Amino acid sequence: MNQLRDGFKRKIDYMRISITDRCNLRCIYCMPAGLPRPIQYKEILKYEEIVRIVKIAISSGVRKIRLTGGEPLIRRNVVNLVKMLKGIKGIEELSLTTNGIFLAGYAEELAGAGLDRVNISLDSLDHEKYKTITGGGNLDDVLKGIEAAEKQGLIPIKINMVPVRGINENEIATFASLTYRSPYQIRFIEFMPFGSRESWTPERFISMDEIKSFAEKAGVLHPVDVKKSGPARYYKFDGASGVLGFISPLSNHFCDECNRLRLTADGKLRPCLFSETEIDLKPALRNRFSSDEEIERLINLAVQMKPRGHNINLADEKRTRLFSSLRNIRPMYKIGG
Repeated sequence: MNQLRDGFKRKIDYMRISITDRCNLRCIYCMPAGLPRPIQYKEILKYEEIVRIVKIAISSGVRKIRLTGGEPLIRRNVVNLVKMLKGIKGIEELSLTTNGIFLAGYAEELAGAGLDRVNISLDSLDHEKYKTITGGGNLDDVLKGIEAAEKQGLIPIKINMVPVRGINENEIATFASLTYRSPYQIRFIEFMPFGSRESWTPERFISMDEIKSFAEKAGVLHPVDVKKSGPARYYKFDGASGVLGFISPLSNHFCDECNRLRLTADGKLRPCLFSETEIDLKPALRNRFSSDEEIERLINLAVQMKPRGHNINLADEKRTRLFSSLRNIRPMYKIGG
């Protein structure tokens, strides 16, 4: 079995693929007003191009694929893409990240096409607050989507919450309590400085240690082992059927364990979320003389360019340099969550 390893001996076996930078919501931490226009359609990778990349990546050692956006469910014929990818021998897990708004209408088709599970972004269980955070989203649609996904066996369902001080930190314990009655993986992700100066400020950032202290208001947490498929550190309450995951890309980063590549909707392969280093696969994909070996070479080049880790320092003066160091990085919706 082939394996991809970077210059620091990390095994690279996970690729996140953004299939669109468009979204039906305008979440304050991802796509606030005033950000750049969407990528032109002709610049977005075609499904056949994505499938070609995945076949080559799988033959090189990638084993897990996750489809992201923007919001992937707004792209036409996404179910067909899932079906095409699921037919590739060697994929061990095919998942999708969604805001859940359209999930109820897609869950059955996605499951039938072979999707294994879903990650759902959800930052409030209060209807009005959810509408404010998302720029008009309907919480009921998301809750129906979660129910439909569970019914169709798209499990384990992972619900991702981004706590933001002054907005939703008072709901952390409420989210944590969901694991008592449902076998969900509730994952708390530190607020990262992507988007705009207005959306991220040092005062709004909550470290993972503090997030965990909020969660412990719902009970005593015990560390548990969960099959590793990402950077979360998992805990569980006594008697709970679900688990809590804590993801700390800034306060306690997990670079030493990073196993992923990110493919943007316009064909840029990024070895690190916090770096603008990227390899453009699209010229080779659209040159009829380029072989699969050339694309494989570019994938390997991206892997070898993967840095040991990011150099973001939360100890910088009042963390003001944190945004400055990332101000030129693409917004998250243009990278792929």
